[in-house]
Amino acid sequence: MKIMVVGSGGREHAIIKKLSKSPKVTKIYALPGNAAMKNEAECVNIGAKDIEGIVNFAVENKIEYAVVAPDDPLVLGAVDALNEKGIDCFGPRKNAAIIEGSKVFSKNLMKKYNIPTAEYEVFEDANEALKYLDTAPIPTVIKADGLALGKGVIIAFTREEAKAAVNSIMNEGQFGESGNKIVIEEFLEGPEVSVLSFTDGNTVIPMVSSMDHKRALDDDKGLNTGGMGTIAPNPYYTEDIAAECMEKIFLPTINAMKNEGREFRGCLYFGLMLTKNGPKVIEYNCRFGDPETQVVLPLLEGDLFEIMRATTFGTLNETEVKFKDECAACVVMASKGYPEKYETGKELILPKDIDGEIYVAGAKNDGDKLVTAGGRVLGVVSTAKTLKEALDKAYSIVPSVKFENAFYRHDIGKRALMAKEGK
Repeated sequence: MKIMVVGSGGREHAIIKKLSKSPKVTKIYALPGNAAMKNEAECVNIGAKDIEGIVNFAVENKIEYAVVAPDDPLVLGAVDALNEKGIDCFGPRKNAAIIEGSKVFSKNLMKKYNIPTAEYEVFEDANEALKYLDTAPIPTVIKADGLALGKGVIIAFTREEAKAAVNSIMNEGQFGESGNKIVIEEFLEGPEVSVLSFTDGNTVIPMVSSMDHKRALDDDKGLNTGGMGTIAPNPYYTEDIAAECMEKIFLPTINAMKNEGREFRGCLYFGLMLTKNGPKVIEYNCRFGDPETQVVLPLLEGDLFEIMRATTFGTLNETEVKFKDECAACVVMASKGYPEKYETGKELILPKDIDGEIYVAGAKNDGDKLVTAGGRVLGVVSTAKTLKEALDKAYSIVPSVKFENAFYRHDIGKRALMAKEGK
């Protein structure tokens, strides 16, 4: 089949590499993709938010199946627009993608259906929010309602920080219209876990759990980023906790969405906090997370394309979804200065014949050279029987990736290894 994948990052590179192994996939287009994907897909210069351009390309090129990977086109209704032209898709329709597109919606959904999450208040008026912060428990978490490139969440440890966050989001427009409404919520403590899941609206099958590393610098210091590395599985996520999450969070969420007339099909991401009072939802994403995808998909056995089609056609309960009994590690290599100012256009040299994978997020062609084109440039990924082996393999590959001003964290997986040792 002739398929297309919408998106351009490391997540999309991981998805495309896995899809390319399916015997049923004969041709993959990436819209817009990036220059490092050329071995697996034909890149087409149509932006992920250009819904009209995406649909026109799909129709003109007789695309038989589309994978819409990023949040923006899903929230904008890319799946709806493609479905209207008779093109089947992996990903939720617009009325279901709101579970990520609006934090106010998702918090109210959890409250209505008794799905465990942090206590919260919603504000549309900055003065009311500032007044509330005079007496609110501190630390607290301030969230812009809409999409904000993964940066719309601010943890405030003092009242001054909390009020500055409200002013920045609501009065100064830090995140544009996404900050017209905000959620101020209880600060939760405990290990964080990411669980991606396949769902066809009735059946939900969790993928292997993972642990993201959001801070830019070692020892969880520095600014929040889109993710500097991941490991899977997450040692804090035990079989007992998984069973509790299925009963109290995963199935109730899928059923709640169906009850609301917003049946969710595709990948639903659960961001969880394992608190002393049990697991609670920090956030939902309406798609594969990045860089979590880069450690989850290498552990997936079987045909990703067939699994995706099962979510589309409601046959997930008849489809085998298995993961290797191994571990995976991803070390993100970024441009110095990320997530703030950084330079691009640096020559990128990738090693060949490595014992692992390199998923490229930010690269383009400059003549016959590959050059950097983003903050997070790529993820170096390895799998092994143990987490330490996977980490050692990934870090052994890192020095062979060459670009000027590269930086990366040296402690990815450190907390997970300590948790495995009971520390």
